[in-house]
Amino acid sequence: MTATSSSLRFSGCFVTLLIWAGCTSVVCLVDEKLTAQPTIDTTHGDIPLPLSFACGTNAHSCMEYCRICQDYFGAPTMLCLHTLLQYRCISKFNNSMTSMKSTNWCTWGNVSNYYSNLSHCTEEISDCLMIPWPNPLVEQTFVDIHSRFFKECPSEELSDPPPVIVMALVITPICLIPLMVSLVVLKTKNGDGSS
Repeated sequence: MTATSSSLRFSGCFVTLLIWAGCTSVVCLVDEKLTAQPTIDTTHGDIPLPLSFACGTNAHSCMEYCRICQDYFGAPTMLCLHTLLQYRCISKFNNSMTSMKSTNWCTWGNVSNYYSNLSHCTEEISDCLMIPWPNPLVEQTFVDIHSRFFKECPSEELSDPPPVIVMALVITPICLIPLMVSLVVLKTKNGDGSS
């Protein structure tokens, strides 16, 4: 038997073994979405069964988030993350923002606390589900919030300078041009081309 046929036979056996032995517990990241094989019922009577995936433990509510994902989605998928963000983070932010006048939305001091809470909430849930943060879903969440609440806010970086500064910046080169021309003419009239 040659080495090539042995390696092909071994790799075929290895793939078969993987499929037969338990690839159902492997979670894969495909196209920025987490997918997993369907899981069994997570409760046995009133006693919850252990989670079928790893759950972060850095926050007091991690087990609650992971349990929701297992019970309703089978795993910590992006759809589960989206649902949790909608009901746990974005709804609180929306309620806070709509409770104040829209004229106050553009003042950072008025919204910084709500914005920080939203950012912390999205990070906490992502960490609990062991989904990297930031991720495309969280980024899109912030883009949506900015386009809804902060679209009309002026940006200090893009505002025009005061009229006095604009006038000085325009007049200075205009005044320098005749001065430079007269110096060049004066130098060439005297025949002094070296200086």
